[in-house]
Amino acid sequence: MENNRRWRPGPPILDMTPEGGFREPAPAPKGWLDRALARVGGVALLLAVAAGGLVVVALAFVLLGLLLPIAIGAALVAFVSIWWRLRRLRGRGASPFVVVRRQGR
Repeated sequence: MENNRRWRPGPPILDMTPEGGFREPAPAPKGWLDRALARVGGVALLLAVAAGGLVVVALAFVLLGLLLPIAIGAALVAFVSIWWRLRRLRGRGASPFVVVRRQGR
């Protein structure tokens, strides 16, 4: 009978302390390839996050480019509307501004 359980299929072994806590497994020895792959993976993750940030910034510029002409057009319509109303009021001799005076107490 072989005592090496990692080669035999079966349920996992839970290694517990007498107090009821779990023991941490011994860290597996890491070779140079594991360390190199971990470092390359970290750099790849950093590049992916940076690329995602650039995509978000690019989308913001695209939306700004689409909304800016609409905002300029709305401002132009508002300006022309106010200008036309002031022109009509001046033509009638009326003041475009109303001053409300309160009675003194």
